[in-house]
Amino acid sequence: MLVVGIDFGTLSARAVVVRVSDGAELGSASVEYAHGVLEPEPQWALQVPSDYLDALRCVPLALRDAGVSPAEVIGIGTDFTASTVLPVLADGTPLAQVSSSPHALAKLWRHHAASSQAVRFNAVFADEPWMERYGGLTSAEWEFPKALQVLEEAPDVYARMGHWAEAADWIVWQLTGTYVRNACTAGYKGLYQSGYPAPSLLVQLHPDFASFAAQKLDTPIVPLGTRVGGLSAAGAASTGLAEGTPVACGVIDAHATVAACGAASPGQLVAVMGTSTCHMMVGSSLRPVPGMCGVVDGGIVPGHWGYEAGQSGAGSILAWYVEHQVPASYSAAASAEGISVHTLLSRLGSSKPVGSHGLIALDWHDGNRSVLVDHALSGVIVGQTLATRAEDVYRALMEATAFGTRTIVSAFRDAGLPVESFVAAGGLTQNPVLMQIYADVLGMPVSLIGSSEGAALGAAIHGAIAAGAHPSISEASVAMGSVRRDVYIPDAARVSAYSELYAEYVTLHDYFGRGGNSVMHRLRADPAR
Repeated sequence: MLVVGIDFGTLSARAVVVRVSDGAELGSASVEYAHGVLEPEPQWALQVPSDYLDALRCVPLALRDAGVSPAEVIGIGTDFTASTVLPVLADGTPLAQVSSSPHALAKLWRHHAASSQAVRFNAVFADEPWMERYGGLTSAEWEFPKALQVLEEAPDVYARMGHWAEAADWIVWQLTGTYVRNACTAGYKGLYQSGYPAPSLLVQLHPDFASFAAQKLDTPIVPLGTRVGGLSAAGAASTGLAEGTPVACGVIDAHATVAACGAASPGQLVAVMGTSTCHMMVGSSLRPVPGMCGVVDGGIVPGHWGYEAGQSGAGSILAWYVEHQVPASYSAAASAEGISVHTLLSRLGSSKPVGSHGLIALDWHDGNRSVLVDHALSGVIVGQTLATRAEDVYRALMEATAFGTRTIVSAFRDAGLPVESFVAAGGLTQNPVLMQIYADVLGMPVSLIGSSEGAALGAAIHGAIAAGAHPSISEASVAMGSVRRDVYIPDAARVSAYSELYAEYVTLHDYFGRGGNSVMHRLRADPAR
């Protein structure tokens, strides 16, 4: 028996064909979105919804790669970046098909142009007890600020939309003909905690926003692993699978990866490290954790509290540096060796002792998601001299992302949630220098997911639940998940040296991020200054 998992990422969709009994991955394929990411203005990140449907071509390609028949597939699961949201008509038709406004397009998770709306939301809801479950702050990346931006900047689009749909739910709707919201995106990105924010508070943001939750969001919310329905005729045509094949409700990509890591039990922190980093952990009790992206009952595994934190920039910071800051001589040297510039810089930087570059960096080039929840913050590199070389800055940036993760781990522990193991997944795990830095900065072993397609494998696990092949996500995770334990072991001397550097990082973190100096906010408010 086989299941298919489809991971809708930032730039492409990837399908993987998985054996239900042991999680073996038999084949995979990906299709890039035709329009990629559209950025008409700074802080904007939009996508064309039809690209998601076109990318379903990855399913028959994956079946071909696996050499299996569609008849062998008993279930399908999907995951999506979040909060990636789009306005649709009552029947699910994207407004992008009937409106030329950029606000009719899907707003990708990293659309940060609703920062001012998030600030106002946080001011109105500051005293609400449930806000503690989101670290006391709402992110510009989430559903409510993005919707408020549409209302204020494109009221005609807002008025026409029947639903403000998470792409994770919309794609399942297109596959099955049934629209429900999954408990994961509803809880983490839609602020659902036994109900949505009250109209009496929403009206303070805009007179027409009071009815937002009731009119634009309200639809049944289902637990993760729920069978939403079978593939419709259109869904079957798009995927090459049999009509009626069970389809699981959607889930956030990073949260699906927890099951793929075999980490669906308390004490195991999973870091999905790519363009950004998401940190997830399952807990047996509810604890307030400052700066969390969300704490949701059943948000990762039904029956447990799911905790999410994150860093807005990780691989994106390293990619930006290589693309815009590294001298051409490094590219030539890397090309001569047949390696990437990232590999070259990692190797050169690792040859020096910890701290010898004399640099400290803050990993805020795309703002701070946790624990400060402030997307108006920006990157900092302290200590550069005329002797500083490209590999020095690159290593400092790698270390900064590790320091940011240590800040999150400390927040968990300070809240009384033990972090007993650290499992890394995502593209950045392919850099051994970076992974060793994380082990040394955290002072704990780093395990790696055993799959190169973690989110898609996690989606496939959800598909297996929907098909009835396993009784629960926890049990399916044990049977189908994959992890390589303690691949990177911390070195005592480097752990000590990094602890000293981390103390400096915390000083800068608090100075620029906790009110010591708001220069970053002022610079962003007046870029020409």
